[in-house]
Amino acid sequence: MANKKGKRKGPGGNVIALNKKARFEYHIDETFEAGLSLSGWEVKSLRAGKAQLTDTYILVKNGEAWLLGSHITPLNTTSTHEVADPTRTRKLLLHRKEIAKIFSRTQDKGHTCVPLKLYWKKNLVKCELALVTGKKQHDKRATEKERDWNRQRARIMRESN
Repeated sequence: MANKKGKRKGPGGNVIALNKKARFEYHIDETFEAGLSLSGWEVKSLRAGKAQLTDTYILVKNGEAWLLGSHITPLNTTSTHEVADPTRTRKLLLHRKEIAKIFSRTQDKGHTCVPLKLYWKKNLVKCELALVTGKKQHDKRATEKERDWNRQRARIMRESN
C-alpha cells in the first residue's frame, strides 16, 4: 500500500533506524510496540534520520521500561539553547501488563529485551522491541549459510529469466 508520496503504510512503515545485529545475534521470541518519550530536538533529528540502535538494550526498573544506549545525533540547526545529550536514557511507553511480562521474561537465564527498529506511525515515533534468547555460534553460521543460499538462488533465477 503506497500513498502519493511513496511511503509505506501499515505496521513498521517509514523506518527510521534498524537494529540488524539483533536479528543475527538472537532468536526472537515475542515482539512489542512501544511509544517513545522524546524531546523536541530528538524528533527533528529523527525526521532527518539521525538515529542508531546498535548496542542498545531495554532495562525494566521500578515498573518502567527504559531504552539505553541509543544514539540520536543532534542537528546543528536545532537545540542551540538546550544542551543535547545524544545517548540519554529514554522512557518507553508500554502497558503495565506488557512491562510485567517483559520483566518476568528477562529474569530468566539467557533472555533479554532488545529494540529491533524505530519507525513512524502517523506522527508518532514507535519502537519495536523483542524478547529474545541468544543464538549459539552454530545457529549464527546456519543463518549466514541460509542467507547466502537465498541470495545465490535469487541470482540464478534472475540469470535464467
